[in-house]
Amino acid sequence: MPYEFFISRRYMRAKRKQVFVSIITFISIFGIFLGVAALIIVLAVMNGFEEDLRAKILGIKSHIEVTANMGGPLKNYSAVRAEIDKTPGVVASTPFIYTQAMMRAGNDAVTGVVIRGLDTESAPKVLNLGKIREGRLADLNGLPGDITKELAPEDRNLSGIMIGREMARNLGIFLYDTIAVISPTGGIATPMGMVPKMKKFIVVGIFESGFYEYDSTLAFLSLKSCQEFLDMGDAVSGIDIVVDDIYKADAIARNIQSHLGFPFFAQNWMQMNKNLFAALKLEKRVMFIILSLIVLVAAFNIISALIMIVMEKNKDIAILKSMGATAATIMKIFIYQGLIVGVVGTFFGSIAGLVVALNLQKISSFVERIFNFKILPGDVYYLSELPSKVNYGDVVVIVLGTLAICFLSTIYPSLRASKLDPAEALRYE
Repeated sequence: MPYEFFISRRYMRAKRKQVFVSIITFISIFGIFLGVAALIIVLAVMNGFEEDLRAKILGIKSHIEVTANMGGPLKNYSAVRAEIDKTPGVVASTPFIYTQAMMRAGNDAVTGVVIRGLDTESAPKVLNLGKIREGRLADLNGLPGDITKELAPEDRNLSGIMIGREMARNLGIFLYDTIAVISPTGGIATPMGMVPKMKKFIVVGIFESGFYEYDSTLAFLSLKSCQEFLDMGDAVSGIDIVVDDIYKADAIARNIQSHLGFPFFAQNWMQMNKNLFAALKLEKRVMFIILSLIVLVAAFNIISALIMIVMEKNKDIAILKSMGATAATIMKIFIYQGLIVGVVGTFFGSIAGLVVALNLQKISSFVERIFNFKILPGDVYYLSELPSKVNYGDVVVIVLGTLAICFLSTIYPSLRASKLDPAEALRYE
């Protein structure tokens, strides 16, 4: 063990008259502990939010969407799908229809809804509808005979619709209830003027994506039912595509765009959700900067503690210099002392941060049970659970950055100690 390190450890054991210095040193360690732990936990939560949002958004929505320019209907989509499926990197594709409408339940409750028509055979290969709480996706094409017999005679020939759990709860709808969907486009001419087109459907499924916006506003129809309802013939709104690597979706979309040419337009998931993920990235950086201030405050405590120790140890420094210690040796003593504070605080802060971040869901559930409140209410936030994902690259950056700040905070006090004149310090001794 270098004797400089041995002396720095001795200096950290305060005598009775130096208790205040030890308190400041302890506060410095605790400040670094809190800063490192908070940084690891908050960045893990931000990473978890981003990953969870991306997974849920890319579950209901595809990696790439191919549509016709100007938002018109896409005809002859089977031939277009065949060309898309030949593109390297494409795993699967499915046609879809997208429109907005109004929905009215039997109790006269009304809400706006986003209707998506999908092919029940190919859609599960591209989309992840989450958990289907009641019913089956295949029933969109028609209910089994044993269930049909239990329905009222006027409801047996209705087409099926699948709605989100939050929408079902808000409208008071249950499985096999009937609802009316009102389309704002393509009205029917009557002697009283244009009347919006309205059609009854029967609820054949209730899904839960875990994403409140989707669960409260999204409904699914079979492709054929949606085409008939909107009078689209054999056309669709576009084609959803899933790729083998989501981070290569932009390159694959450009490849599809160049291959199909006009009038087709290919958008990848990063373009469709650009503002959301840009906001998350900006928020993550801002939180990192704000929480780094905790470490900086602790670093100033290290500086003040070392300056006080240097003032207390003037006589000791002078004796060491008179015995042959160099300025570099004196600097090392106080640099080691500051680094001990930094290493101890960073070590325990990293352990605490990782333990909390890796068990955050269990901890949040425990807190919710104890205090009887929901940390993330589903009707307020996009997510209903507190996600967490530790990025060990972030942890390494936090640890190295904290140690660098602690090292820099030792330079001024150690320089001041190294420049002490032994004769001046011992003049009145």
